[in-house]
Amino acid sequence: MAPDITSLTTETVDESLADLDTRPVGELAALMNQRDQEVPRAVEAALPQITAAIEAVVERMARGGRLVYVGAGTPGRLGVLDASECVPTFNTPPGLVTGLIAGGPTALTTAVEGAEDSAELGREDVAGLGVGPDDAVVGIASSGRTPYVLGAVEAARAAGALTVGLSNNAGSALSAAVDRPIEVVVGPELVTGSTRLKSGTSQKLVLNMISTITMVRLGKTYGNLMVDVRASNEKLVARATGIVQRIADVDAGTAAAALTESDLSVKDAVVRLRLGVSAEEARTRLDAAGGRLREALGEA
Repeated sequence: MAPDITSLTTETVDESLADLDTRPVGELAALMNQRDQEVPRAVEAALPQITAAIEAVVERMARGGRLVYVGAGTPGRLGVLDASECVPTFNTPPGLVTGLIAGGPTALTTAVEGAEDSAELGREDVAGLGVGPDDAVVGIASSGRTPYVLGAVEAARAAGALTVGLSNNAGSALSAAVDRPIEVVVGPELVTGSTRLKSGTSQKLVLNMISTITMVRLGKTYGNLMVDVRASNEKLVARATGIVQRIADVDAGTAAAALTESDLSVKDAVVRLRLGVSAEEARTRLDAAGGRLREALGEA
């Protein structure tokens, strides 16, 4: 028997949109834009929950733990997306931030029937990562009742990991199952039940906050500059050069040369230029500072 989801806010029918399919494109675009403006306000209302969750994630990751996103469908894809973007932006090592999606990698592009309905699959995927007390696991489910996600966070919590639940319904089962619930209630969707719309947008905003603020607190930036950027293409090499140039207050040629000599490490190049030390001394200072550039420069 299918579960009764009619009481969920994300499944509520907005009766004012009963003639949606008869409206002109311009009106529909304006309407979607108007409705989307409700999302940041809903996120703002959840800021106390978001703040508490991020502080707890930072504490675990500062101990050497990982950040793991778990979801099915759109939430799962958003989790994998956010995790993948941490690598080029913050030069995180493989696996430090990772995403699990019900049905595995195939589900990123093709729906895997029934995968999200298996709590056991969620438990198995978490166990497969060897999740432990230093890790933080963020379950993402618009409805707040997805069995795969519930199974995953329950297994993670049993293993001693920090658990966070991000949903779009108040008082959800996911909120009850985790240490740090985040409920961003965005109201009925333009197309009833299509949670890739406002719900998905809110999830992307919150995941941006979780990963970005965590990395800032872990010393992955200097001010608002991404000093751990992985310079893996021409654009990123140019960005890295500009960052070295700005922090070290040198010309572009000097910055580029120091960056090349430092194996494209922005932090190493900056320490060498600012303090006039060798490559070995720069690395020693950074290691002693836990990779925090401001501390390595003696500014902390």
